[in-house]
Amino acid sequence: MKVIAFNGSPRKKWNTATLLNKALEGAASQGADTELIHLYDLNFRGCLSCFSCKTKGGQSYGKCAARDDLTPILKKVEETDAFILGSPIYFGTVSGEMRSFMERLVFPFWTYTDPPRSLFPKRINVGVIYTMNATPEWLQKLGVERHLRFNENVLKMTFGNLESVYCFDTYQFEDYSKVVADRFDGTKKAKRREEVFPIDCQKAFEMGVRLPQKIES
Repeated sequence: MKVIAFNGSPRKKWNTATLLNKALEGAASQGADTELIHLYDLNFRGCLSCFSCKTKGGQSYGKCAARDDLTPILKKVEETDAFILGSPIYFGTVSGEMRSFMERLVFPFWTYTDPPRSLFPKRINVGVIYTMNATPEWLQKLGVERHLRFNENVLKMTFGNLESVYCFDTYQFEDYSKVVADRFDGTKKAKRREEVFPIDCQKAFEMGVRLPQKIES
């Protein structure tokens, strides 16, 4: 059993990465082999709109034809038993690196048939972790939740089951006194990280425990 996590944050030891590692710990507790891949370490771009993945009789039908650091990673996804996407929320959506990855990951598997169907060879569990400075109220007020739910539905339709962990009102800076961020109370942020973030970590761990479970055909 193999579970891969993808970190869509440029930071390797902060909120998103911490939660992903907790999820992988949960998967490992069930006997899964785990791997964490930092997308910002890779040299790749989003979808090039070449449509090789849609060309009749083409060698790349149902697969991304672009060749870069993402090519072997996409192959790993086909061979894995579950995977997790983790990203901070920047300007109301996932990071640019994660968005580019999702374009290359999902689009080749979707057919332009009516109705569309997924070409992914099996059904697997997918986990999604979001971290954000926003509160739940702001998420709904700005319409961000609708966008994230759309991403989740696409992933679910492509791969199988999906569950998510939302981590709100995150602690962004190690020292709030050194940055211009008057709208945020560093003391309250630190308290929330001490009291609430461990709960989010436990949610991520529990999600990881469930991910290696087989999906009924």
